[in-house]
Amino acid sequence: MRNSDSHGESDGDSTGALRDDLLSALALLTRLPLPDHAPRGARSAWAWPLVGALLGAAGAAVAMAGTAAGLPGGVVAAAVLGAGAVLTGALHEDGLADTADGLFGGHTVARRLEIMKDSRIGSYGALALVLVTLAAWSALQALIAAQALAALIASAALSRAAMAAVMAALPNARGAGFAHAVGRPSRGRAAAACGLGLGVALLSVGGAGLGMAAAAGAAALAVALMARARLGGQTGDILGATQQFGALAALCAAAATLP
Repeated sequence: MRNSDSHGESDGDSTGALRDDLLSALALLTRLPLPDHAPRGARSAWAWPLVGALLGAAGAAVAMAGTAAGLPGGVVAAAVLGAGAVLTGALHEDGLADTADGLFGGHTVARRLEIMKDSRIGSYGALALVLVTLAAWSALQALIAAQALAALIASAALSRAAMAAVMAALPNARGAGFAHAVGRPSRGRAAAACGLGLGVALLSVGGAGLGMAAAAGAAALAVALMARARLGGQTGDILGATQQFGALAALCAAAATLP
């Protein structure tokens, strides 16, 4: 399948294209109100880590406010997770649940894709949401206690870069749906996203960003290999699961290494 943006850019105004890329990335990954812009689909993938950094900074701000108010670390961590879900419309959490239900609840590719398209949540999906959220909550508590809130920015950027990498590496498994309509980023744009995500991580937490990037990359690779084996490619739900596991792995790596 040809990558959707493998052809040359035809935009005469590079500044306008940059603006549209940023706004398209925000529109895809958040529920923020935005001004009118030209949809760029997967061509905006390079900017996804920037959106992640923005969401991570919002989470860090919530954590700072909660800590300043004297709230317990567990409550603050829950508030950070809740704020992230509100800002994204729980987009990635929904993908995680659908992925778990589909990959482990069906015996054929067609059946797995059918289950993933079903809006109802099953036992695998519920269990995945509980376990991943609980693990993230625990890692966040440790980071909040250590006042290492910059790790939230790094993990959010790295996990969105992982989405771009998986989307570029695997074909769309369904041939329809939201992810198919968005298209696939070129390898160049996916590489730019990975480089940008790593850059944000290094600026945020220094050398510890390398370990966080390695953890997020390993988690994304595991999801991608499972998706290829069980579906033959990726879907929007797979990308959501990639973000969730990538962010969790990065947070755990930070909690284990940052002072």
